[in-house]
Amino acid sequence: MCRLCDEGKPQNHWNPRRGFLKAAAASGAGVGLMGLSGCNDSDEVDNTPQPPVNSGSAGTRYVIRNGAVLSMDPAVGDFERADVLVDGNKIVAVGPNLSAGNASIIDAAGRIVMPGFIDTHHHLFETALRSYLADGLLFDGLDASITQNYFQKILSTFAPVYRPQDVYINTLFGSLSQIDAGVTTVFDISQIHHSPQHSDATIQALRDSGHRAVFGYFESAGGVNGNQYPTDARRIKSQYFSSSDQLLSMFMGGEIYLPGYEAAWALGRELDIPVACHIVGTFGMRPTFDALATAGAFTQKNLFIHMTGMSDMAWERVRDAGSAVSLAVPIEMNMTHGTPPIIKAQQMGVRPSLSTDVECTLTADLFTQMRTTMALQRMFVNANKLGESGMPPTGDVPLLTTRDVIGYATVNGARDLQLGGKTGSLTPGKEADILILDAEAINVAPLNHVPGAVVSLMERSNVESVIIAGKVRKWRGKLLNVDINRLRAELLASRDHLFATAGISRDLFRAP
Repeated sequence: MCRLCDEGKPQNHWNPRRGFLKAAAASGAGVGLMGLSGCNDSDEVDNTPQPPVNSGSAGTRYVIRNGAVLSMDPAVGDFERADVLVDGNKIVAVGPNLSAGNASIIDAAGRIVMPGFIDTHHHLFETALRSYLADGLLFDGLDASITQNYFQKILSTFAPVYRPQDVYINTLFGSLSQIDAGVTTVFDISQIHHSPQHSDATIQALRDSGHRAVFGYFESAGGVNGNQYPTDARRIKSQYFSSSDQLLSMFMGGEIYLPGYEAAWALGRELDIPVACHIVGTFGMRPTFDALATAGAFTQKNLFIHMTGMSDMAWERVRDAGSAVSLAVPIEMNMTHGTPPIIKAQQMGVRPSLSTDVECTLTADLFTQMRTTMALQRMFVNANKLGESGMPPTGDVPLLTTRDVIGYATVNGARDLQLGGKTGSLTPGKEADILILDAEAINVAPLNHVPGAVVSLMERSNVESVIIAGKVRKWRGKLLNVDINRLRAELLASRDHLFATAGISRDLFRAP
């Protein structure tokens, strides 16, 4: 009970977190929920814990106490109840009952503490076009009944009218949204480089978001005259990526379906920048990819996205070269990229990472990616065991587990983005990219199996706190130091400009 109430000093206990109760009382509705009839001393003042001051800065230490720790590092192990000690931007120690001196304390009791998610392929510049092509496909001609498709509408119609300020707000808002969802690292495949100013706007937005990000210098979608891709890569690397000791790094885009892609690949090799590209069978890329495989063109500094419809020979060359493969399973299933090659990757001994691709069609969170990948793979394997026809043969491929797909979304992603030494696991010496997930929430409690809860039950609302390079970016469910209302208004203004300039009308209830 409340001490002040007992002393004859009635208090108002309908705080903002119980706004639904206040509304019910005002309307005369009865409230008889168990556990809400009493009052508590904690209601007298706001005792909400605050994040550590100057987190991520040199000399600032804090310890995350008493969480269920999923380290994703076999050498570190997992703990039902343990601590993670952070000093500056680095993880110092992981284990039970750590001695932390006078370090600040983050209480993680009832929480899961794990590495941040890593999205190895996302087009942040399209944020203002969210859900526009929820019913769309990859390009025209795949289905006669659907003519509003990605290449025709997004890349050929919307993309050419982007101004640098559109690139900035779309990239910034999308990046912050991913941080909110627990994605601590993103590979921004930016196909919007109409001018050096567009490139600079992208990089500035990634910097301002505070995200760990890989900037993907790809082409100017829509063929805008005057773009300086790929040669401007030299200026961009020199100006923005001369140091490896920063949150941002750089990849080169080298789409093999574009004329002259060889120049982009050569420039990437010259500048020692990893080369990435989309590899999609339905787009007719198999012969070119086979030729590259035969020529021995693949290295550890290649990232291939989708890999649908490719030959076994090409898969073998990818595996043998140590090249990376990123799967965007929900998008591949929806947009006619071809059957997601999760079984093929397992058969060929390739351990993929996961990516979200485009929000104009589907959501950009890793919970969705993990769940969908696991469900699809298990459907294939189980159907073969049951003798169902029409399924790709799975042989002795084992069923994916929840821990497997968490590995795809963390350690594999870090490896594929050349960041394995910095992030991907809770390993002492790595930078502190950490999630604190609410395992007491109504959609999760009681906690019985940590990987199972993360993959099979959780979503964005369970991401309570997000830490990037030691700095707390989201705290107790809210992004810090972000004026969402102002940014949303800027994004809406950009959306309105894009539709108006592209000559496309919006209808909130009819598919385009």
